[in-house]
Amino acid sequence: MKDEELAHLRRCVELAAQALEAGDEPFGSVLVGADGTALFEDRNRVGGGDHTRHPEFTIARWAAEHLSPSQRAAATVYTSGEHCPMCSAAHGWVGLGRIVFVCSTRQLQEWLTELGVPPAPVRLLPIRDVLPDAQVEGPVPELVDEVRALHRRFRAGTHDRR
Repeated sequence: MKDEELAHLRRCVELAAQALEAGDEPFGSVLVGADGTALFEDRNRVGGGDHTRHPEFTIARWAAEHLSPSQRAAATVYTSGEHCPMCSAAHGWVGLGRIVFVCSTRQLQEWLTELGVPPAPVRLLPIRDVLPDAQVEGPVPELVDEVRALHRRFRAGTHDRR
């Protein structure tokens, strides 16, 4: 993992922390162009009740509106957690390129089980179960503990619900 990639992933963790402080589940993502420039970023915004407001889904919509197909294919999505099926599908439909995530779906499922969280209404699946040919890298061990701590804080209710 290159230093600049770790910097983008650290930003994802910062965005996840911002989501937590706003009362949302802790997820954050950054879209990076082929030249390494951050193009767009977002955090989870599901706290208002719309559970489609994942940052990866928002990135896919932004990319479809603002980038050419070749720019989308050359871009990388960095994210604090592996895409859910909805976000994986959006990623594939708009033709985004590589995905790099801090924690995997498997890791998240293990953490949620440990914390006694009931299953989500949609089955969590690895990206490649939705996008078999996706370029995917992760998890990134250097940052996994930070993301896990954010999820523990969220489930313990110790975040600020502004």
